[in-house]
Amino acid sequence: MNRILILGSGGSGKSTLARQLGGLLDLPVVHLDAHFWSPGWIPKPNEEWEELVRQYTDQRRWIMDGNYSRTMDMRLKRADVIILLDLPRLLCMYRIVKRRMMYHNQSRPDMNEGCPEKLDWAFVRWVWNYKTRSRSSTMERLRQTGSHQEVIIVTSRRQVKELVKSFADAGRSG
Repeated sequence: MNRILILGSGGSGKSTLARQLGGLLDLPVVHLDAHFWSPGWIPKPNEEWEELVRQYTDQRRWIMDGNYSRTMDMRLKRADVIILLDLPRLLCMYRIVKRRMMYHNQSRPDMNEGCPEKLDWAFVRWVWNYKTRSRSSTMERLRQTGSHQEVIIVTSRRQVKELVKSFADAGRSG
């Protein structure tokens, strides 16, 4: 397993899991948020963004976290393991509020400098509506993955802990 893609709602723990697995498996971690947003929360132009994602996905080894439906198919094709953090909506909401308080007026570790943590109504709505807006299309994309790819859907914090433990155990034995 050389390429792991982590998907899920905002606040689901994608970046935290990516860091944990990156450390356990000695894989480079790519936080897509840190590359998509330029200082001042300015998004990359589409062509530049697609080329950047292509460069990262062409690498032999990585863990990548983030949704970005525009480039999801490109990342899905290259991933060996795909993890969907399909956690409860209220947990994700709690985590985005907690994250906002933790990183008040500063950029979090998985974000580009110059993008201080914020919590606005648009983001709250985006997280709240993730399951009704994005989940079904993500699930459909996961159903279309290749037989050589492992898809893991995690639905609770306990399952996340068990998943990390299973990767830790596999890393020790392999």
